[in-house]
Amino acid sequence: MQYRQLGRSGLRISAFTLGTMTFGGKGDFAKTGDTDLAGARRQIDLCVDAGVNMFDTADIYSTGVSEEILGAALKGRSDDIMVTTKARFRMGQGANDAGLSRYHLVSACEASLKRLGRDHIDLYYLHEWDGQTPLDETLEALDTLTRAGKIRYAGVSNFSAWHIMKALATAERNRLIAPVSQQIYYSLQARDAEYELLPVAVDQGIGVQVWSPMAGGLLSGKYRRGKPQPQGTRQIENWGEPPVYDIEKLYDVVEVLVSIAESRGISAAQVALAWVAQRPAVTSIVIGARTEAQLIDNLKAAELSLTAEEVSRLDDASAPPLLYPFWHQASTASDRLSAADLLLLGPTVAKKGK
Repeated sequence: MQYRQLGRSGLRISAFTLGTMTFGGKGDFAKTGDTDLAGARRQIDLCVDAGVNMFDTADIYSTGVSEEILGAALKGRSDDIMVTTKARFRMGQGANDAGLSRYHLVSACEASLKRLGRDHIDLYYLHEWDGQTPLDETLEALDTLTRAGKIRYAGVSNFSAWHIMKALATAERNRLIAPVSQQIYYSLQARDAEYELLPVAVDQGIGVQVWSPMAGGLLSGKYRRGKPQPQGTRQIENWGEPPVYDIEKLYDVVEVLVSIAESRGISAAQVALAWVAQRPAVTSIVIGARTEAQLIDNLKAAELSLTAEEVSRLDDASAPPLLYPFWHQASTASDRLSAADLLLLGPTVAKKGK
């Protein structure tokens, strides 16, 4: 297992993080899985044995049950094991039971600590943008929680690049805690993060944890062109998170995944995970599984290194179109591009130079 520096912080986390959205299986989260305490302990054992030192949850997952199960399963284990959780979404019926206000963040953090049975949270994420709460109020609340010893690092999740830059500027101006990491969706199914989220990570030294690196199972190899979709699972046409806008392109990507996997005698899932884990700026990928067999298979991807030729094949099949102003920059600004710019524009500029 690799351990990577989380952005500009001094924290090193494992390249793979166990996501616990499947823990509990209550309410809307029942469709993701229903791992109980015994199952959670077995999954954590497998991850710790593989070198995983970060475990991810959120207060909204099964309305707190995921945090409760994770906390119970981690009880008595090494202090080297770290936990990340999140707050923003509605956890009650009160007017202030959602959002990123000081009121909600402080109460949400204290509630998470109680459910987790811990005295601190290692990495505390703002789970989603709140455009109605001033950022200085949100960051001041995080600063207060840090000084109280309740959180050690802060991050943002599902923010746009301008949201992140505004947060960094607000933190610097007011000398408040700044986010050291972002948790984002990124996979071979949709590489939208390459437009601005990964470049801002490179430019500003922000760590990146990736959620759903297999696109919720779409990249597992079970969904193939011309073959019936698996029974008892979501159908691609009704996929909500992540949405699928181009089914044919998805099938093209899966065909390359399966081809590489078959040539190596491994699963398509391992190839999909390894591709994300090898991307520039990515610190750690969040994996989750309904079964122990799936988890064991996913963890094997931590030791998988794709060749340049394999990466190129996957890149070509999944490449996002250049939106404006990026196609214009690739055409006219190629003589003065930074490393952050080249994360997206590099392949186009290279082809132009040939």
